[in-house]
Amino acid sequence: MCVTCGCSEGNDVTMTNIETGKTTEINGHHIHTLADGTVITHSHDDHHNHNESSEIHAKMHGTTVTLEEKILQKNDLIAAENRGYFKGRNILALNLVSSPGSGKTTLLTRTINDLKGKLKINVIEGDQETANDAQRIKETGCKVVQINTGTGCHLEAEMVKKGYTELTPESDSILMIENVGNLVCPALFDLGEAGKVAILSVTEGEDKPIKYPHMFRESKVMILNKIDLLPYVSFNVEKSLEYARKVNPYLEIFQVSSVTGEGLSSWYHWLENQLIY
Repeated sequence: MCVTCGCSEGNDVTMTNIETGKTTEINGHHIHTLADGTVITHSHDDHHNHNESSEIHAKMHGTTVTLEEKILQKNDLIAAENRGYFKGRNILALNLVSSPGSGKTTLLTRTINDLKGKLKINVIEGDQETANDAQRIKETGCKVVQINTGTGCHLEAEMVKKGYTELTPESDSILMIENVGNLVCPALFDLGEAGKVAILSVTEGEDKPIKYPHMFRESKVMILNKIDLLPYVSFNVEKSLEYARKVNPYLEIFQVSSVTGEGLSSWYHWLENQLIY
């Protein structure tokens, strides 16, 4: 068991270019291809030494903390490389984070379709299994790679580096990184993004921001999604916004419906203003 995030030993990481089917190694580990064309490689040995973690944890709890710090330090170094790459090319990289089922992919596909001809968008799609979401994104016509993390609970900076190296996004464009659905572990890992965008749907509890404060504190934007369902669910919008601002007074908050389009113009305007031409 990984002491940093809880993902289990034997985790397989998959990267698939949905358009070309190209196979790319991550961290130089073995590769094999599944029947559906998904490419699997293994990345844990480099920076998730589980046996060492377990032994240290059994002997000295204080040393475990040091090990966790070293793991995050390596990730942060690669994240800094990513940030430099994005800055040098004026690429706005955003890390989309949420619990499963919040509507991240629907929001993303709607955003891509609505902004065609205005903004260039590429996508790194993160899920534990399947390429279902990446296939949906491909249908919009934008470039996308799928990273499957197996039992892993988050994307890491090195995975993102492999992803954008495969995508080769244009200068003056947006890179959307759709993280694994999880409100805990992705908050710990800097990917080199310009900011995290936390997506909360009205089908969840309004107290999510205070139940998972680290994620909302680390985010630059909160999108309250599925507001078209408000007449049918018990969700206190004002309370939710109050909790969010209590955790992070600087959050940009947008209330939207990816189905009806309500509120999306403000989100699009924000995106356009983040790119410096």
